[in-house]
Amino acid sequence: MAFDGLMTSSVAASLKESLLAGRINKIYQLSNHEILMQIRAQGKNQKVLFSTHSSYARVQITKLDYQYPDEPPMFCMFLRKHLEGGIIYNIEQINHDRIIKFTIRHINELGDQMIKFLYIEIMGKHSNLILTDATHRILDTIKHISPLVNRYRSLQPGATYILPPTQEKQLPTDVDFETFSSLMVEGERYDKQLVAKFQGLSPLIAREIIYRSESDSIQNIYDSFTNVLTKIQEAPSPHVMIASKEYFYLLPLYHIEGELIPCVTLWDMFDRYYFGKAERDRIKQQFHDIERFIRQEYDKNVKKLEKLNEELVNSEKAEQYKVLGELILANIYQIKRGDSVVRVQNFYSENLEELDIPLEPMLSASENAQKYFQKYTKAKNAVNYILEQLELTEKEIAYFETLMIQIETATLKDAYEIKEELELAGYLRKRQIKKRKTNGKPNIEKYLSTDGVEIFVGKNNLQNDYLTHKFARRHEWWFHAKDMPGSHVLVRSDADELSEATIRSAAQLASYFSKGRLSSSVPIDYTRVRHVKKVPAAHLGFVRYENQKTIYIDPDESFIMNLTKLK
Repeated sequence: MAFDGLMTSSVAASLKESLLAGRINKIYQLSNHEILMQIRAQGKNQKVLFSTHSSYARVQITKLDYQYPDEPPMFCMFLRKHLEGGIIYNIEQINHDRIIKFTIRHINELGDQMIKFLYIEIMGKHSNLILTDATHRILDTIKHISPLVNRYRSLQPGATYILPPTQEKQLPTDVDFETFSSLMVEGERYDKQLVAKFQGLSPLIAREIIYRSESDSIQNIYDSFTNVLTKIQEAPSPHVMIASKEYFYLLPLYHIEGELIPCVTLWDMFDRYYFGKAERDRIKQQFHDIERFIRQEYDKNVKKLEKLNEELVNSEKAEQYKVLGELILANIYQIKRGDSVVRVQNFYSENLEELDIPLEPMLSASENAQKYFQKYTKAKNAVNYILEQLELTEKEIAYFETLMIQIETATLKDAYEIKEELELAGYLRKRQIKKRKTNGKPNIEKYLSTDGVEIFVGKNNLQNDYLTHKFARRHEWWFHAKDMPGSHVLVRSDADELSEATIRSAAQLASYFSKGRLSSSVPIDYTRVRHVKKVPAAHLGFVRYENQKTIYIDPDESFIMNLTKLK
């Protein structure tokens, strides 16, 4: 857990510095566990995100744009009633724990000034957002916890808010060497002792303290302990660390082997670390049915393709029926009505071997021949139908595979557009709901290459179609992963030759937003827009192109994250 007591202390101090005396203008609920407040403070408009997600719990100021639901849930309406228009009077950490308390002055419907407390508890699966009155009577919580679940703390309307039980640990601030050394036991793992003995230390920062001490000397560990705490309190240096998984903290973690990414502010670090993960969770929550539908359609068509291939093998016996009919006619004079089989020489075979042909005894030789010709015609027609169905099914598989890749990296806006595309194509029934505000154009992500050239990325088929066939100019450059589903990438340049930096930036984007994002040496084709054509009667975004060059690239997420992204 990187969001420990030390992190919470820094967050509370930063929030207080930025939001004190701020006015809460608007409240939105993004999901079952996320609240976003728009706050006007110190002449600036700030967006403050509260999350009680079991893996992404936090409170932060964010610069990112979020998609608001069409209809606010009940808890959101309740917060609006009690907090909108309120002034933030104080923000503080409680007991050096992962709890932050907001004190808010609010005018009720009668014009009386009221004090409300908003607590966020950042405690993994037990995280919660609790609104109380001045007497600490709970007005509502984002997660209700009844006495049947927790006899010590009931977190539901009407109950009295009680803080979680304290752990009776030593506060890490102002600890002298004598106190420190008396708490440490030689021979036992020192990082675990730090977590067990001191309030607010996570295993992550404890391991870093031991790593920086460079020895098992208690004096060295104490010096490292005080040095790390001083840096966190006086000169924090937010970093994201990328190794086998991602980490973040208020200083670089050297005990983790991986890439260190410095962040300008605490909030930039949170946006960098949390956004993609929390966004995926919101998409899963709001678009679970869409993802399941896409997967089911893909699986259904894969099974259909297998069955069609089996039927094609069986239908390829058509030529055999034709041969049997012709052999019967060639031997018509030796066949009598009532015969059930005739042995003939197969002159269609190189070896001219003899062949027994089954007959219908009730039919004449000519009628038996006609019966085999009818089977031939039926089988031949079946082959044509199966070949047609094979082509259609392969297109459907390619289409739904593309959608599966797109929704993996989709933002909420992208996901809404994927849903809209499925509705327009007739796969989903349109629902009569409040129409979302749009400017009539898909949302296109825009980046700057490492040498400052604009690059646009389509994240779904609506965006790809618009980007390539309406937005792009004929002489600009178009990139796409070779022979696999992926984004259309447009470089806004009509230069005769692109720089290597621009080519690599565009190729990285095309590889990352493709089926090959987890592969290595992904082939990326690029050509002029004028060489890219729509495939007739195909789904949106499907194209043919020519005169391409190919570059091979290893997709690098950190490279993508460090590209400048424009609004």
